[in-house]
Amino acid sequence: MGLLRLLVLALLASQPEVVGGAETVGNSSEGSYLVTHMALHESYYEDTKLSQISPRIWLLHQSTNNGGLIEFSMGTFRYFELNRSFPKEAILRHISSNVTFLIFQTHSQYQNTTVSFSKTLLPNTSGTGTDKGLVFTLRPEHSVCTWYLETLDAEPVQNVAIPLSYSERDPIPGGCNLEFDLDIDPNIYLEYNFFETTIKFAPANLGHARGTRALPCDIGTGQDSRWRLQYEVYQYFLPEKDLTEEGLLQHLQRMAEVPQVLANAIKVATLTANDKTSVSFSSLRGQGVIYNVIVWDPYLNTSAAYVPAHTYACSFEAVEGNCSSLGRVSTKVFFTLFALLGLFICFFGHRFWKTELFFVGFIFMGFFFYVLITRLTTIKYDVRLILTAITGSVGGIFLVAAWWRFGILALCMLCVGLVLGSLVSSVTLFTPLGNLKIFRDDGVFWVTFTCIAILVPVVFLGCLRILNILTCGFVGSYSVVLAVDSYLYTSLSYITLNVLKRALSTDFRRALTSVPFQTNDFIILAVWGMLAVSGITLQIRRERGRPSFPPHPYKLWKRERERRVTNILDPSYHIPPLRERLYGRLTRIKELFQKEQPAGERTPLLL
Repeated sequence: MGLLRLLVLALLASQPEVVGGAETVGNSSEGSYLVTHMALHESYYEDTKLSQISPRIWLLHQSTNNGGLIEFSMGTFRYFELNRSFPKEAILRHISSNVTFLIFQTHSQYQNTTVSFSKTLLPNTSGTGTDKGLVFTLRPEHSVCTWYLETLDAEPVQNVAIPLSYSERDPIPGGCNLEFDLDIDPNIYLEYNFFETTIKFAPANLGHARGTRALPCDIGTGQDSRWRLQYEVYQYFLPEKDLTEEGLLQHLQRMAEVPQVLANAIKVATLTANDKTSVSFSSLRGQGVIYNVIVWDPYLNTSAAYVPAHTYACSFEAVEGNCSSLGRVSTKVFFTLFALLGLFICFFGHRFWKTELFFVGFIFMGFFFYVLITRLTTIKYDVRLILTAITGSVGGIFLVAAWWRFGILALCMLCVGLVLGSLVSSVTLFTPLGNLKIFRDDGVFWVTFTCIAILVPVVFLGCLRILNILTCGFVGSYSVVLAVDSYLYTSLSYITLNVLKRALSTDFRRALTSVPFQTNDFIILAVWGMLAVSGITLQIRRERGRPSFPPHPYKLWKRERERRVTNILDPSYHIPPLRERLYGRLTRIKELFQKEQPAGERTPLLL
């Protein structure tokens, strides 16, 4: 048996390809190389003995030994499952000599996976997360590379991984990392909150041939340094309400390589080497989004892709408010009642003028109060929503009372026109126009928003009835869109939600507000347009030939009261005063609770 071991070792040592592969494993030394091949030979000898005894036992032993080893092919995705007690070893063989560096990346939905160059985890040679990758720079003798995969999660983790190769002309993603732990870090680091999602990545470096040293990162800023590189940020939206693991892992395959990213994703930003390697986006809770960065060398016209990162802007493991149950009961109740009132306003708002004024006053007071209480206090969301509903109702009643007492039509129509103008302004800034750099300044944004909002009532100054009916149709029907969003996701709700986020968070000004526009959004947009056009057409036809607006309510009440006082023949003249009527009703209510007198014979006395 000893002679057989020596022969096998001599045979292995005579093959330079295998020797190079051994040196590749986790940057190991010659000692670890000998230990590795001794272990491989021992396994080979045991397999030979078992195969001579029983083929069935040999197959069982082979599947047990190879259960932790995963063979990868260059540029091919591989699905596998990780368990905490069974780490795996990934191996890539037959690496071409024209490949100068590799990027090995692995992805999971929300459970963390650790990928490392060695079994001993070190901060500068391993990474842990849902989207992690490592860069391995090859030496001339390398033809095999190995990585180690494990998870600390109690539940099994479904992963998909791929090794990608690049040549010496391609830039190295994360090659000039000074912020994160890895020496060369191709990963995109993602953070999110309710308002924004921020991605960060390390600057890249120019490529170099095998066996040569990388160019210094901070020496010189000319065309021969990394400062000529450019970074293109891409965004890819998953199908709406798709929270499945299979869907994510399938769509991630479209964002790993440069040609696929260019074909499937949307470019949202371009950065130079002088810009900060950080981009912010509006958080879309419950909507899957994949981000990737392509570094491009304009001098050589070559490019390389970072490791894509994904987010749903929510937690799958949270007890309350997780990705599967984002809609709160309080939100559904609030916007359902708001939509019922808005639907009534859409078709009958101009006829029921006071109800429309209540609706407008509710929107004005509710919006400003919610912004104020959110920025100044830390009250829970449900309590804030209840207080907003109460304050909005007070605002609506106040506007109705102001119209009833003073009857100033211009003031009421100014409020009505500003509500429609605010919606028009929100729609304008919801378009790609809102992502212009000039609008990242709060002063420019709010001045533009206010000017558009004021422009609308000014344009319709000569036809107030048309302005009022348009407000009823568009604003009333949009309340239905907000109600639908509390049950089903729709990007149209971000028309106004982006403005609310801008008012609540000062950091939101740097966020790009791009959203997906998919089948659900087209359907809801059609419903919104249909409701608006139907409501406007119905009210215009019904109000034809009628007075534009009702008369002053206080003057009518005062005139009617004087008429009743002076006209004795008017039946209303003989109606008792309000105090006597209320007293009479209270007396009748008391009689209902009095005990009935016993019925008996009552004979009058005869005198």
